[in-house]
Amino acid sequence: MSWAKRVLRVDLSSGRCKEEPLNMEWAQEYLGQRGLATKYFVEEVDPKVDPLSPDNKLIFTTGPLTGTMASTGGRYSVVTKGPLTGVIACSNSGGYIGAEIKMAGWDMIICEGRAEKPVYLWIQDDKAELRDASHLWGKTTWDTEEIIKNSHQDPQIRVSSIGRAGENGVLYACVVNDLHRAAGRSGVGAVMGSKNLKALAVRGTKGVGNIKDFKTFMQVTKEKKQILADNAVTGQGLPTYGTQVLMNVINEIGALPTRNSQDVQFEGAGKISGEAMHEKRPTDGKANLVTNNACFGCTIACGRISQVDKSHWSVENSPKYWGATGGLEYENAWSLGAANGVDDLEALTVANMICNEDGMDPISFGATIGAVMELYTMGVISKKQLGMDAPFGSAQALVDLAHMTAEGRGFGPEIAQGSARLCEKYGHPELSMTVKKQEFPAYDPRGIQGMGLTYATSNRGACHLRSYTVASEVLGIPVKTDPLETDGKAELVKAFQDATAVFDSSGLCLFTSFAWSVEDVQPQIDAACEGDWTMDKLMTVGERIWNLERQFNLAAGMTAADDDLPKRLKTEAAKSGPAKGLTSGIDKMKPEYYQIRGWDTNGVPTAETLSRLGL
Repeated sequence: MSWAKRVLRVDLSSGRCKEEPLNMEWAQEYLGQRGLATKYFVEEVDPKVDPLSPDNKLIFTTGPLTGTMASTGGRYSVVTKGPLTGVIACSNSGGYIGAEIKMAGWDMIICEGRAEKPVYLWIQDDKAELRDASHLWGKTTWDTEEIIKNSHQDPQIRVSSIGRAGENGVLYACVVNDLHRAAGRSGVGAVMGSKNLKALAVRGTKGVGNIKDFKTFMQVTKEKKQILADNAVTGQGLPTYGTQVLMNVINEIGALPTRNSQDVQFEGAGKISGEAMHEKRPTDGKANLVTNNACFGCTIACGRISQVDKSHWSVENSPKYWGATGGLEYENAWSLGAANGVDDLEALTVANMICNEDGMDPISFGATIGAVMELYTMGVISKKQLGMDAPFGSAQALVDLAHMTAEGRGFGPEIAQGSARLCEKYGHPELSMTVKKQEFPAYDPRGIQGMGLTYATSNRGACHLRSYTVASEVLGIPVKTDPLETDGKAELVKAFQDATAVFDSSGLCLFTSFAWSVEDVQPQIDAACEGDWTMDKLMTVGERIWNLERQFNLAAGMTAADDDLPKRLKTEAAKSGPAKGLTSGIDKMKPEYYQIRGWDTNGVPTAETLSRLGL
């Protein structure tokens, strides 16, 4: 359906749930999901708010194409101020609950205040109420979902919940839905935990509707699905290997951050790649990968379902990890593997399961372990403190520390703070591979220069999903650019950022952009949504969203100094591969980017830019 035109406001402090009309004027300016929820958030929340205080708000939000026949129209986002970063947070997830929220008749759920005791939000179409969740507190996301479905005697209920990580204040705790999909980054799960909100449980039976031009919409979505099917990435690569198709590719071009970014190539990459997940194990004759998996309405099906070797040391006494469940994606395999020098595919799969089970962002967790292992190697952190040896390459340490962090015991609470705070505490802030205190993902800025600018300028801290220049610099989509060059990257990053804001606000998955441009999204939105949705309007919407987020961050205390990369990437050259001898050219690219954005030299949008965008 297009907009349901309804907002559910949940006052956790009083226990009241009430319906409000969606602000349609804002919907025309910000479209939906990421953009529209951010508009609501910045209008209602003080930028200086403590992210874990009752005054912060948590918004679950869908897009106008969520729940429709558009391919991948199953996305939803969680918007708040992130406790890991202290800036705007918008974490996007797939699965099925986004469509379920829409089918229950809601565009957005705004959660405010703090409940006195643990509660969960139960939504059944128009009916919404808070229910006691004391019996769920301390449970994993897996157990929480099962208990809620059983208590309502309805297996078709969709659940988003936090695990023990969110309850214990892990600063990169995420919100997990459908067992292994997650609104993953910036600590949105920690905010949910701070509000004593354990879960959302949703059952929507209203179906879809409210499409402006149904006949045209069905025709155009059919045409766009064929483009996805015919494309080599969305029609072949992602269904077969998932995002893990990238592991060997990125390693070969010398852009795989390894051992806390000391290196740009990992000798064990082949053992943890998408190809390796297809190979039969010598132990039981089965492959790690069981099948691929699709989110609601998706015709790509890049998700991985894996099953570990039951005799592997990490699970031989833990039958709960023996079943088939969400498997490794590229970012997870990198952060748990190459970032730590670990090449044990089964151990990485188990560590990923623990992150899903208890709701931790595997990118931030794995990258923080990389910092821990470097500090251990340097003798700054001892075996006594950790309770184990933790050199680079230790799969045992990786799995054990995952359990400890999720459960909040031993050295776990220190890892739970993220690498920026941990490295600063132990006197080596330069070893934190972060931007705005958020760990950066699986692309080294020395080998892919555009990604360095992407990380540095991302509004939610280091992130690949705000401007995936890898598409252009590595895959040649939509045009091929040289990953080792800095020229032209400011324009490229801005274009990707604005376009991504449109995808994220529509309710569609960003992975469609391997085959689609905004020109493919525009006719789908125009047929579905009231109003006149031209290309010019959509691109202005994308730019407006980016600048709105920027304004919030500046008001929260962020400065141009925060738009920077770790010293290591600017002073320590890549040791091997095509990028050998190169450092990041961020200092050249950033001033160019500010100028192209219409910002002053301090990274502040000019009055002219704000006026042009209606901000």
